Amino acid sequence: MGFPKDFLWGAASAAYQIEGGYNEDGKGLSIWDALSDGHVLHGDNGNVSCDHYHHFREDVALMKQIGLKAYRFSVSWPRVMPEEGVINEKGLDFYRELVSELTAAGIRPLCTLYHWDLPLWMHEKGGWYSDEISHHFAVYAEAVVDALSDKVADWMTFNEGTSFLGEGYLHGTHPPYESSEYGSEEEADKIIRLSRNLLLCHGRAASVIRSRAVLPPSIGIATDSTLYMPDSESEEDIRSAVSRTFAGDVNHYLLNWWLDPIMNGTAHPRLEAVLREGEMDIIHQPLDFIGWNCYLANNYNDGPDGKPLTPCSGIPRTAMGWPVTPDALYWGVKFIYDRYRLPVMITENGVAIVDFVMDDGHVHDPQRIQFLKWYLRGLRRAVDEGVPVTGYMVWSILDNFEWAFGYEKRFGLIYVDYSTQERILKDSALWYSEVIRTNGSNF
Repeated sequence: MGFPKDFLWGAASAAYQIEGGYNEDGKGLSIWDALSDGHVLHGDNGNVSCDHYHHFREDVALMKQIGLKAYRFSVSWPRVMPEEGVINEKGLDFYRELVSELTAAGIRPLCTLYHWDLPLWMHEKGGWYSDEISHHFAVYAEAVVDALSDKVADWMTFNEGTSFLGEGYLHGTHPPYESSEYGSEEEADKIIRLSRNLLLCHGRAASVIRSRAVLPPSIGIATDSTLYMPDSESEEDIRSAVSRTFAGDVNHYLLNWWLDPIMNGTAHPRLEAVLREGEMDIIHQPLDFIGWNCYLANNYNDGPDGKPLTPCSGIPRTAMGWPVTPDALYWGVKFIYDRYRLPVMITENGVAIVDFVMDDGHVHDPQRIQFLKWYLRGLRRAVDEGVPVTGYMVWSILDNFEWAFGYEKRFGLIYVDYSTQERILKDSALWYSEVIRTNGSNF
């Protein structure tokens, strides 16, 4: 059967990771701008990064050369709202020009409202602990929707609440660099409090999009989560994998921790207990699709005791140290669709390897091509079995600032020389171009 004719083959990015221009045209500081000094590998920061703020037309031209059908980008909240209650029109103009360039190139823009760059002013008001954050986020969402929804129809409210709350407030690796003891009551209380506020932000933003968008909107959220693949395809092993993937713990890594409130209006009892009257109605908004970011299955990671969950000596691992698990997309989208019965979009999937320019001036990355082939074969199997998958976004379109790892880790289809801002299409970009041209029939 293969992928549907209207399948969205694309790639993704995030504002802080590629834009640079950190203090230009009225942009305010984010927590990454203000707090990450001394916490990032090699002393790197996102002040310039890929300088996409000034090179976006060149970058869109390269996307068109590859043949992308869609491009998932995020908007910088502090670029649009540099101070409380202040809307920066110059910041919005950048995104207006970006989406105009994309649509002129025949590339469908997919907009994510939040990809980890919390405004410093919001952090100083309590950040994700603040009961006010959902109201401020709704004001921000209104400004973005009013500016872009004449050209943008596809929206995601958040990217990976699991990651930015976990790394920032529980594990101490991202700003604001707070940490809690694993499994402690302090950690559980934090998860509940932070989750409530994020879910309210999502719900208010979804309502804003639905009520104010010019083009009929398609609304989702880009999630990540633990995934446990079955040891075999027996019914017993599949049931066991599902129960581990959608467990009942106070655990921000569980997809059901987030999607049960959003999709079903139900939540873990401890989370429900902190919701005030009417708040579940705010959270429980209708969605059109579920975005899922997937790099691996968790079967081969270490458990809390530091021992591997499954014996895995010698398993292939990426430059991030993550296990390569080719069947992850197959099982993940099946499990998600079986539970929530909404179309699924792969909003991130990709691999960091050691990329560099060879003597011939090219960047040869056969491991990335093989990784993408393996994962896409699993996705195609799910589609062949009837799972409605609407698109696939490679992470990432460009090499970029990889958060705490700085510029050491390269995920891009396009190589970036950060000293000259030269862009080079890697072999994987050329291969992906053929995937798009053949609608996924060449692997």
